[in-house]
Amino acid sequence: MELTEICRKAKETSRQTGKLDTETKNRALLAAADALVQEAGYLTAENEKDLLRARENRMPEGLYDRLLLNEERVGQMAEGLRQVAELPDPVGEVLSMKKRPNGLLIGLRRVPLGVVGIIYEARPNVTVDAFGLCFKTGNAVVLKGGSDAVSSNKAIVSVLRSALALQGISGEAVSLIEDTSRETAAEFMKMNRYVDVLIPRGGAGLIRAVVNQATIPVIETGTGNCHIYVDKTADYEMAAKIIRNAKTQRIGVCNACESLLIHESVVEAFMPYLARVLLEHGVELRADETIFAAAQELFAEHPQLLKRAAEEDWGTEYLDYIISAKTVSSLEEAVSHINRYGTGHSEAIITESYRHAQQFLDEVDAACVYVNASTRFSDGSEFGFGAEIGISTQKLHARGPMGLSALTGSKYIIYGNGQVRP
Repeated sequence: MELTEICRKAKETSRQTGKLDTETKNRALLAAADALVQEAGYLTAENEKDLLRARENRMPEGLYDRLLLNEERVGQMAEGLRQVAELPDPVGEVLSMKKRPNGLLIGLRRVPLGVVGIIYEARPNVTVDAFGLCFKTGNAVVLKGGSDAVSSNKAIVSVLRSALALQGISGEAVSLIEDTSRETAAEFMKMNRYVDVLIPRGGAGLIRAVVNQATIPVIETGTGNCHIYVDKTADYEMAAKIIRNAKTQRIGVCNACESLLIHESVVEAFMPYLARVLLEHGVELRADETIFAAAQELFAEHPQLLKRAAEEDWGTEYLDYIISAKTVSSLEEAVSHINRYGTGHSEAIITESYRHAQQFLDEVDAACVYVNASTRFSDGSEFGFGAEIGISTQKLHARGPMGLSALTGSKYIIYGNGQVRP
């Protein structure tokens, strides 16, 4: 189907999805979840086509992991839809209601955005998450996935549309632009006549292209150069445990830790704990001179995993088994470094000092700021939102993991009894 027609039909359908009651939406979401589980074999078989191309193209391990679907992950996607169905419906919520001196009652109510466009890369789970959140909030969604996941996305959308049809709901509530060319992506970014908001999910290049080219309002989801600062009062075992989780649980995700900052007074004492974690998982350490010197003996049997950091390492999102590490002389220097090189995503401090924790929370400029916890918790399901549409690193409309409320706008509703303006 031609792009303009896809977007036009989505606009028409959004006027219908915006009127669906909560019970109908929840019933459809549960049916879609069941359909995904029932068709898991079909979905994983189609995903294997994408995986085969990925292996032929030597896709990096972190991206390959994002692309992979198996029965467990299909089940997780289905569970995400069930969780969304259980959440309160924000549509129709009255945020305020005030009576003016002239008798007018002026209220503010949540309403659907209309048509949400999503441009994303090799993440089939985004297809399901985007559908679930947009549908629950009464929006239609138009998806533009990358070429790496085209077979998976076609299969998922086919299953979702069939499930909606069985519930008497137009399948146009979720549409996939199957042409994965850059030209079509550029054209899609200018469909402001039909698409109300555009959300990019992917690497820095994709996000920058959308922000620079789109005529549709954009909610910017950022890359994740996430830091962990090991304070001079840190518990070393706790710090090592958190770094292991934040760096190695899944390397190809935006909330993985990419950069360490270590207070100069604890470098020597903490280094054996850090080395144990990094060597166990084969993580390359790119260190400044102080940390490099402290680590040399510990990395003697694996010298290929220890390198001197360059300036560009402080601002790099690796999405790989690589981490940078820099010495700082104070909490203030750590905060300054994070605010300079961070991407406004997720930052953490490991500390036993309440004062240091509060100062870090107050002064670090990021969507999610943690004390003594892994940055991997920056996720819609972990925050109780069910699925998420992305993690916003901008400051207008939405910031951090975006759940249902981020996919609504507002409308003023005014009750009168004959008032006219003098």
